[in-house]
Amino acid sequence: MTEDFKNSAIVIGAGLSGLAVTKELRARDVPVKILEAQDQVADPWRSRHPQLRLNIHRHYAALPGKKMTRADGTFVRRDTVVQFLEEYAHDLDVDIHFGEPVSAVERAWGGWQVVTNRGVHRAAYLIVATGRERLPVIPVWPGIEDFGGAVIHAADFADPRSYDGKRVLVVGAGNSGTDVLNHLSRSAPSKVWVSLRHGPSILPTRVFGFPLHRLAGLFLHVPKWSLDPLFAAIQWLAFGNLRRHGMRCHVLGGGTRMLREGVTFALDDGFVAALKSGRVEAVAETVGFTPNAVKLADGREIPADVVICATGYTTGLVPLFEKFGVLDAEGRPLHPTGEPDENCPGLWFTGYRPHFKGFFHTASVSAQRIAEAINASEKKLSTVNRVTYGANDLALKALNVNGVNDDQ
Repeated sequence: MTEDFKNSAIVIGAGLSGLAVTKELRARDVPVKILEAQDQVADPWRSRHPQLRLNIHRHYAALPGKKMTRADGTFVRRDTVVQFLEEYAHDLDVDIHFGEPVSAVERAWGGWQVVTNRGVHRAAYLIVATGRERLPVIPVWPGIEDFGGAVIHAADFADPRSYDGKRVLVVGAGNSGTDVLNHLSRSAPSKVWVSLRHGPSILPTRVFGFPLHRLAGLFLHVPKWSLDPLFAAIQWLAFGNLRRHGMRCHVLGGGTRMLREGVTFALDDGFVAALKSGRVEAVAETVGFTPNAVKLADGREIPADVVICATGYTTGLVPLFEKFGVLDAEGRPLHPTGEPDENCPGLWFTGYRPHFKGFFHTASVSAQRIAEAINASEKKLSTVNRVTYGANDLALKALNVNGVNDDQ
């Protein structure tokens, strides 16, 4: 392709962060194209189990220029999120290249060059919005290849009713693990265990009937040092001493993990009651497999039919961006929410660190941050160009005054 790419932008990813930044760029008249590896908007949402709901309050599930519907109540359903993103993408009226995974990224004179399965795209600005949870990770435990049961990632958790009558081990009780356990607590598996290396920071979904996440904005205004004891106190008041039921505490508090590592809180919606009643049993860390069981750190073996690994994700950014020095040791962007990188001007990342208000809110803040930076950059370039052209005109006039013309 040989199109003029001055002042244009490429957004990689048509998820909520990519759509939000596109909206803000178009509002500032920046030409944008979106490259999306999948064949449709919101593909990761479509693949999640149908009972899924957002664990953030509806109030914070908005994008620039569009609020979330109130039809689902406080916590929005999966299918409603899909419809919301479809409508948002349609209303943008921009060129979305579906089915174009990016295979290479290079610096280009005056901008960036992106290679896909369909050709080469160039732009002055590149915004990466492929998501923090792009590639599910399952550890390679000893003996896992010989295990006779099923091993899946939490991202592939199916209809909770499909686990009825089965012995299920959930590895990890973070945000996604607790979501799985919440659903299993309302279905009928014959036995459920949760294998823990560290205990989660877990909060109630509601306090005296009021959605706790609606108060997320307040948490941003309290001293950071107070967050860990504040959330620990809320957990204790809501659930009591969970250590009695095998739930250990992480060495870092919930607030610290959120701010430092981007690890979100787990929200209870039935899991804790099932734990206290014995329907779910907390057990030691998973360390390996036998053909018929899962081996734990304390020597115990669990005869599970299904193992659901809530063991995290990777961004998948290393092959494309490691050479630019913009990623940390875990492959996550050093500037994850639209902050500029002076070592890589014209390159931004958005959607790689959540905050108390959730990914939708962070996507909106990052989008505005990126769009304003690009807009300011364009204004600066325009001013420089005017000064340069004006100086050139004066030089030509001086040459003509001294008897030099275009024919010489």
